[in-house]
Amino acid sequence: MADPCLSCGACCASFRVDFHIADLESTPGGCVPVALTVPLTATLVRMRGTDEAEPRCIALAGEVGREVKCTIYEKRPGPCRDFAPYAALNLGDAGCAKARRRHGMAPLGE
Repeated sequence: MADPCLSCGACCASFRVDFHIADLESTPGGCVPVALTVPLTATLVRMRGTDEAEPRCIALAGEVGREVKCTIYEKRPGPCRDFAPYAALNLGDAGCAKARRRHGMAPLGE
């Protein structure tokens, strides 16, 4: 079974992605490229593009609903790692379903 996330990308074009600065490559153990983020507070940053009226993460390449990829997949922040943990099994959660509906797609498993 193909990973539906490779053709979806709805979550990356639906939600804000905020996370602790400990995930940044500039901190020991961090990996997210600083240039792809904007600072929010002394301890929080946001992925660029996710705070727009029509959010779309700067790291998302391709066309939502057709073929997409995360250009920093191995270096993605914690919230992205934790989102829809069973999507690869064609099982979505409430957040995944909401994002897919926003882009005209049926929730996973339907």
